[in-house]
Amino acid sequence: MTMIETVRGPIPIKDIGVTLTHEHIFTKNPELEQSYPHPEWDEDAATKTAIDGLNALHAKGIETIVDLTVPGLGRFIPRIQAVAAAVDLNIVVATGFYTFKDLPTFFQTTGPGRMVERDEPLEEFFIRDITVGVGDTGVKAAMIKVATDEFGITTDVERVMRSAAIAHLETGVTITTHTHVAHYTGRDQQNFFRENGVPLENVVIGHCGDSTDISYLRELLDNGSTLGLDRFGMEQVLNDDLRVDTLVALIELGYAEQLTLSHDAGFFSINTPPSWRTKNAPNWHHANISDRILPKIRKRGIAEETIHQIMVTNPARILAGRREK
Repeated sequence: MTMIETVRGPIPIKDIGVTLTHEHIFTKNPELEQSYPHPEWDEDAATKTAIDGLNALHAKGIETIVDLTVPGLGRFIPRIQAVAAAVDLNIVVATGFYTFKDLPTFFQTTGPGRMVERDEPLEEFFIRDITVGVGDTGVKAAMIKVATDEFGITTDVERVMRSAAIAHLETGVTITTHTHVAHYTGRDQQNFFRENGVPLENVVIGHCGDSTDISYLRELLDNGSTLGLDRFGMEQVLNDDLRVDTLVALIELGYAEQLTLSHDAGFFSINTPPSWRTKNAPNWHHANISDRILPKIRKRGIAEETIHQIMVTNPARILAGRREK
């Protein structure tokens, strides 16, 4: 039986249940916050908020969330372990690196052809996170996260993406992405991964729900990738009703087997702190799909078996990763 890694250890694929595939719990900047703590961050209060929120989410029927907080976004697995120990749902974590343009100085000096000559550290880190665990926590990553934004595939982003491709080919773990839809960066991602030997059915192109360009989305789907319609509630970018229109259109075009839904939300983010979210994006939270989006698409005539496909079957396939035939 296929097993899927979670913070509390591996579970059978049949137990993954209704899943949100692109979320965050805490987004932090430890180096900055060591000297300039954010006034809205309190460790104990934030942990309690996350525990209460995830237990409430589980009561709504969500059984698994994928936390795509990787280095570059303040990943700290011991904090997530403390949350996971007190909640009823499964938390899955990721490896990868989050940058739109440049890597930190360590990577500028260290690696093949660098001043400190050695094998590519990103490859080592990604593969170790997947096969051994993150640091000394024993928690294994079950997704690989990369990002391209308005700058495109810069020299350093290419380094991250190439390491992700190698880690996927070594381990079979699915790659998931951040894109900038206005610059159609999903195309660049697909071209890169195809050229580097990654079957596109093993790549989730993220943030596609920010787009209303059905022809662009169909292009990505027809190339084989799954799309993440994963920013419901981020209405400062695009209204949820337009996101629902895109979702329903793609289902009606026959793409239900290649769609996932999520929010890209968090309980605390130093980049968009709780006070800002409350004022500017009040629906941007982990319960928005359960409370508002699924009822909307049911009213549009979307069948329960289709919802199960998108919320259960597709995430399980993605988290299972590539399996050798």
